[in-house]
Amino acid sequence: MGHLLMIESWVGSMSRLLPRAIGEAGHRFTFLTRDLHHYLRAHPPGGGPHPLLAAQNVLTAETNDTAGLLDRAESLHGVLGFDGVLSSCDYYLPAVARVADRLGLPGPDPEAVAAACRKDATRRALDAAGVPGPRHALCRDWPETAAAAAEIGYPLVIKPVDLCAGMYVRQAGDERELADAWKALSDFPVNARGQRRDPVVLLEELLTGPEVSVETVSYDGTCRVVGVTDKSLGGAPAFIETGHMFPAALEPADRRAAAETAVAALRALGLDQVVAHTEIRLTPGGPRVIEVNPRPAGNRITELVRHVTGIDLPGAAVDVALGRVPDLEPRPTGVGSAAIGFLLPDRAGELAGIDGAERAAAAEGVREVDLAAPGRTVRAAGSNNDYLGHVMVTDPRAGQARERMAGVLAGLRPRYAGGPA
Repeated sequence: MGHLLMIESWVGSMSRLLPRAIGEAGHRFTFLTRDLHHYLRAHPPGGGPHPLLAAQNVLTAETNDTAGLLDRAESLHGVLGFDGVLSSCDYYLPAVARVADRLGLPGPDPEAVAAACRKDATRRALDAAGVPGPRHALCRDWPETAAAAAEIGYPLVIKPVDLCAGMYVRQAGDERELADAWKALSDFPVNARGQRRDPVVLLEELLTGPEVSVETVSYDGTCRVVGVTDKSLGGAPAFIETGHMFPAALEPADRRAAAETAVAALRALGLDQVVAHTEIRLTPGGPRVIEVNPRPAGNRITELVRHVTGIDLPGAAVDVALGRVPDLEPRPTGVGSAAIGFLLPDRAGELAGIDGAERAAAAEGVREVDLAAPGRTVRAAGSNNDYLGHVMVTDPRAGQARERMAGVLAGLRPRYAGGPA
């Protein structure tokens, strides 16, 4: 069986799902990180050590130094013998692709991954290939930003080019709101993994219409569409994902158009040997690409897919990293739709508890209830990093799980120390 080198990881669901997929397939992995305490501080549901720490080897290296990382990986490869390299953390995907290339192991083109992980580079590649997206402008200072905004027109969206989870993505209705968002972003020069950010910002026209994501697996020059997931958003002026359902309740023509647009985006970027999660707006003028993520979907979307189709996308990511043909054949599961909803804090404070958890766990169709513990210090939600927890439900009927999930989620009530719910 294979031996994988995992370089860093998110500490959310994918940090558990990838180790599970590796173990279930009979493989083993070595985990390489610059900051072991980042994972020691993470508390997986059910307690106990984080699954990442169950690696055959847990080693340290300065993973933010790509040149040094390449040398370190090559040295380790000579001793341990790796068969593939992977990560779930967006900030390290370009480095992982370069490591695979250096070691002669399966993997996507490093330049393609680097372009997909930079929103401005993605826009350039899609524009050159004629793949539709929003009108946009790249801006390096405030005067340039203000001038570009006037050209695009309000309302619009301001984005960092190199952050994840919706961090600092904001809608601006006028120049004052844009200036506030620009200032907040400029005050965040280093990301959560200690990497210095590029201070440029991306302005985009505000697109309207339902937002969906297309889950794909690319290998050996073939791109397989596994399905289309819907998305609900909240937290304006931020864009916080509040829930998903798989498969999305779409007309066949819309589903087909979304899938074709995602495949065109992946080809425009030159991405192969990846499990990808491409976000798309179904605007009145047709599908428009929001972003391309060259890794499996987060927010437990992969679990929604598994409940409905039996397809394990983290397992597919492991297979692709090893250069193997993934199993993408759907199987009967008795589930027609699956949905997840996220509980958001509406203010800052110390969490005293969440009422309704037992009732939620006992509700029909509930597969998961995962909620923050009392004592946690929370802030009003500003990105996908600020959830208080989630509920996941399934329904035997297509298109019905979202409604069932919303009913369960509505019964949860956060309480804060020193104040009412």
